[in-house]
Amino acid sequence: MSAFVEHRTIDVIPADERTGRPRDLFSIWFAANIGPLTILTGGLPPVIYGLDFWWSIIALLAGQLLGGLFMALHSAQGPRLGIPQMIQSRGQFGVRGCLVILVVVLVMYEGIYAANIVSGAQSVHAVFPSLPLTPLALVFALVGLVVMVIGYRLIHLIGHIITAVSITSLAVVIVGLVVMGRISADVFAIGVPTARGFLGTMAIGALWLLAFAPYVSDYSRYMPAHTAGLKSTFWWTYGGAVLGGMIPMGIGVIVAISVDGDALTGLPAVLGQPLSTIVLFSFAAVIMHFNAMNLYGATLTVVTMVQTFRTDWLPTARGRAGIGALLVVLATAGAALMSNDFLNSFTNLIIMLQYVFIPWTAVNLIDFYLIRKGDYAVADLFRADGGRYGRYDAPALVAYTVGVLVEIPFMSTALYTGPVADLLAGADISWIVSLAITIPLYLALARRRVPHAQPALGAA
Repeated sequence: MSAFVEHRTIDVIPADERTGRPRDLFSIWFAANIGPLTILTGGLPPVIYGLDFWWSIIALLAGQLLGGLFMALHSAQGPRLGIPQMIQSRGQFGVRGCLVILVVVLVMYEGIYAANIVSGAQSVHAVFPSLPLTPLALVFALVGLVVMVIGYRLIHLIGHIITAVSITSLAVVIVGLVVMGRISADVFAIGVPTARGFLGTMAIGALWLLAFAPYVSDYSRYMPAHTAGLKSTFWWTYGGAVLGGMIPMGIGVIVAISVDGDALTGLPAVLGQPLSTIVLFSFAAVIMHFNAMNLYGATLTVVTMVQTFRTDWLPTARGRAGIGALLVVLATAGAALMSNDFLNSFTNLIIMLQYVFIPWTAVNLIDFYLIRKGDYAVADLFRADGGRYGRYDAPALVAYTVGVLVEIPFMSTALYTGPVADLLAGADISWIVSLAITIPLYLALARRRVPHAQPALGAA
């Protein structure tokens, strides 16, 4: 068993420890997207924006295709460098400049972990109403901790199993909706297409996959660079993520319209028995898998934050377990706060995340693919002074800050609506504006920087 436990955290994966194939990435990202939270997210367009079925599907698909593009490009970075995504981000922002991104990423991990605890407990509670929600939530939290401690190999193995189970489960849902479902007769006529609804839904679809960007390469970094090339890594990740995301989101749209409310709690009413029992119970394994991935990423993020100031500190499995346990306590407390108004809390979380992740992903990918072309001096990323990347990188920090600030007039949330968004009847195009500004700005600033990169481990 000890040989199966992962002993590394954020350190470089040596060439002789590299293993795995690019097609393994399909199953892990397909499995990560199959679950109640994805169905709940798919139900947001008709519930929040009053969008009809077809425009909900089109907007979600457009967002998924775009968000998946960024996500898969990040995945391809893993085999090239052999390090976690957030360590690699030091190459753009500097070893300390990266801290602002790390804090945001950690909040995201904890928020999604808390949301999964709630949705998982609700799924099982819907099948067994006699089971109280709080103990169920604790079970989901603790199982995720155990899987995370064992680490990389177990997470990949569970991904393979969950993919096979999920395909069967989704087939049951689809057949159940068509043959036995209690779908509203006018499900395709309910709702009104609006620019605000389309753009808001597209942003939700894009952010759903973009939220994986800060840790997607964590699950490809063990793969050999000579066999896991950029193209193969990209396409296997892209296919698994988009397909795994769109199918349950489509189900969520149908259910939300049929019950005129929460797609997750409305699923039993639409499917009936015993199909809803089978499906909801199968979600338990999916949520535990997804939670383990979020906790794994959160733990690596904390290690990266601490290692910024203690460069000689590289914990192994035991240190990962201790950090993970602390994060579980914090996430569980957050889940307790979210449970009173779960749908609105989750919606506000994913909307706010888009504003900080869009400019980060733009800077990271432009630097990797166009500025440095994948060549980084990996050893310098672990130095206290950042080596050739420095403690702070002005071009990246300036471009990122501007990318966030230009979004403010275009924001449209429950907490704040910018003046431009107000003129556009609440349509949120902030993420489009941010990309349009951040990409050329960073290109202009970064190209003035004198490049000092060296080939990365395993680079051709």
